[in-house]
Amino acid sequence: MITKRIIPCLDVRDGKVVKGTNFTGLKEISSPVELADEYSRCGADELVFYDITASSDGRKLFTEILTETARNVFIPLTVGGGINSVEDFDRVLKCGADKVSVNSGAIRNPALIKEAAKLYGNQCVVLSVDVKRVEGQFRVFAKGGREDTGLDAIEWIKRGIEDGAGEIVLNSIDTDGVKKGFDLEMLDAVCRISSVPVIASGGAGCIEDFIKLFKTLPGVDAGLAASIFHYGEVEISDLKAEMAKNGIPARII
Repeated sequence: MITKRIIPCLDVRDGKVVKGTNFTGLKEISSPVELADEYSRCGADELVFYDITASSDGRKLFTEILTETARNVFIPLTVGGGINSVEDFDRVLKCGADKVSVNSGAIRNPALIKEAAKLYGNQCVVLSVDVKRVEGQFRVFAKGGREDTGLDAIEWIKRGIEDGAGEIVLNSIDTDGVKKGFDLEMLDAVCRISSVPVIASGGAGCIEDFIKLFKTLPGVDAGLAASIFHYGEVEISDLKAEMAKNGIPARII
């Protein structure tokens, strides 16, 4: 049985890890280098590094802090932020990333997913989608959740998979940072149409939220969270022990 992955997320702004609520009110937490090293040693299955203002600032992802972070990580590392071309994919991979996450760049240039998958393989291309409910529809947002694209999220994800995305990260803006549980309704809608792994992001507040996620939606492959890990509210070792108790396959170190 395939183990369910636990993935801490480093949202990085100006070289520091930050966290907010519903994509706003960002507060500095720590150095991504220090956190990455800690998570790599304490049982995280993968790590996500997002330069969260690269797209909205119209600049490329900071590579210096990424390179330093990658040196300290011995688990798969997914990197995103300001990914607008296959050249950006190449640059980030050379800094030590294992997978590249594309969001706003694919919205601007939908051909990017297909081009990157052809060059680097589907397993390297992660489609990250920021989604919010608007008038009863799951709507795709761009630029770190700041801009409503008008795109239907389910149709957009279908297209991304068809074009070669090997993994989907579903970020629910509605539940982000609220700590009242993952957006199960939104995740269920995506799992129903996805033929590739789906990572749940946004809303985790306690260990039970992960247990409920994996038990309710066995099609979800991984749970991603930030502040509960950053602030020590949930220890990954404790989470995995509880998963094992509940019959949820997990990698225990």
